[in-house]
Amino acid sequence: MVPIITLQLLLPLTLLTLLAPTTPRNWLGLVSLILAISSLLVAYSVFGLWTFLPWWTVPLLRSMLILCVAAVLVKRRSTISSVLPRHAGAWCAAALFLVLAVLAFIPAPAALSGRTVPPGTTVELAFPLREGSFMVINGGSHRLVNAHLAILDATDPLARSFRGQAHAVDIVKLGSFGLRARGLRPEDPAAYEIYAATVLAPCSGEVVAAVDGLPDLRVPEVDRANVAGNHVLLRCGSFDVLLAHLRPGSLKVIAGSLVETGDVLGEVGNSGNTDEPHLHIHAQTRGSAEAPFSGEPLPMLFRGRYLVRNERIRTDSTR
Repeated sequence: MVPIITLQLLLPLTLLTLLAPTTPRNWLGLVSLILAISSLLVAYSVFGLWTFLPWWTVPLLRSMLILCVAAVLVKRRSTISSVLPRHAGAWCAAALFLVLAVLAFIPAPAALSGRTVPPGTTVELAFPLREGSFMVINGGSHRLVNAHLAILDATDPLARSFRGQAHAVDIVKLGSFGLRARGLRPEDPAAYEIYAATVLAPCSGEVVAAVDGLPDLRVPEVDRANVAGNHVLLRCGSFDVLLAHLRPGSLKVIAGSLVETGDVLGEVGNSGNTDEPHLHIHAQTRGSAEAPFSGEPLPMLFRGRYLVRNERIRTDSTR
């Protein structure tokens, strides 16, 4: 937790303090510092995982950068006395800023490629949550924005049994001030905004499996023996959809139930292999009887929208 907050907040703030009151006295140093901060903000907005800090941290830092640059150009431009550094320390600082800019920017194109829908078959679904503001914490077609794609690595011990989750989307709910919980990482699942949120059927079909009764866990405990926790597996025509990590005692359906899009399935909980309360949803071709989540993964479109990490979705009570 501390390293993430340090990297996402303290590092850019530190660089901004260098930009504002202690402006480099050469243009190369100034430009390299601006590039370093800009690259960090690009990286954070594209693939940073905003679970501890609110989503609006990046727009705030971006606004601060614009104000600082404007202040330098208006008020401190006269203090910039040369194009190139004049001593070794200034050269080292400029080089350090340029290296930081490059290192921060290098992964960005790959992460941006994760916003592209993978080729092949996709499935169209309705969004499975209602009444609130939600954010995607895993989603997209590249591992930098979707950790679930690691399951496609054949060396992963779960690769065969859980292959179907490769294009999964993980969703949290945002509350006041854009935060997903009351506290940085509270142990009580009920402290998370998405806890007990109503889960809706994203498609019409038959309930293939409905597991209930597994306990909610304290954060960050996980249940690796029951990866999906309490869950509902729907068969919607030629594909299956899993909705996982539900609250015990909340399921409204049983195996064999027929559901229509928008029917209530249960509530979000913190059961199974989950670091904190969230809704996991993925689509796949049919798995085997022994490994129901082993089908071929299918990218999902939610009313035509391909969900990628850090995207926000606003819904109302009618959905």
